[in-house]
Amino acid sequence: MPRLVEIRKSVMEADEEIARRLRNMLDRRGVLMLNLIGSPGSGKTTLLERSLIDPPFRSAVIEGDVETTRDLDRIKATGVPVVQINTHGGCHLEANLIERALERLPEDVDVIFIENVGNLVCPAEFYLGEDHKVAICSVAEGGDKPLKYPNLFHQASAVVLTKVDLKPYVPFDEVTFWGDVDKLNPKAARLEVSAIKGEGISKWIDLVGGWLCAKRERGS
Repeated sequence: MPRLVEIRKSVMEADEEIARRLRNMLDRRGVLMLNLIGSPGSGKTTLLERSLIDPPFRSAVIEGDVETTRDLDRIKATGVPVVQINTHGGCHLEANLIERALERLPEDVDVIFIENVGNLVCPAEFYLGEDHKVAICSVAEGGDKPLKYPNLFHQASAVVLTKVDLKPYVPFDEVTFWGDVDKLNPKAARLEVSAIKGEGISKWIDLVGGWLCAKRERGS
């Protein structure tokens, strides 16, 4: 058993080294990489589709999913470069997978969005070389998720609450949700979005654009 633990630790350390290498490479290029993490059905793909409609930066997408290319097909329809990673049972993406995906994307982009595998637990534990983790939750999931899955919310630079157009129709405790986010990570940016109706999208795009400008100013 101790040997198994040592092997797992070694594999994770090797992957973190790949992540640091990817981050250095993207820093040199001035490319921002965001890791979108949320449960299945939280609205990650719909948020991405809406984000890719004429943003003020060049985008590319890495789609992570257990099986199928359905999300890939939706992103392809926007005309943005996209690469699919199927984990075939794996519950998260790892840096070695991102490294291979980046080799298949054009270098002349400004922002790379990673849609991680639908899961609020495992994806938060792995560093992919991203600049920011973004927690995605929908009102349909209920307002109790931040305290139930604190690791993601501790790390997230932003929390995006999606499907806010459903507020009149589902029992969502907004006070509990944002209050718990504040307890876990008062510095995280907070956005409320309805990707279907376009509500809040401009603020989300402004946030991403601000992160990109800040990164390039730090590197100049």
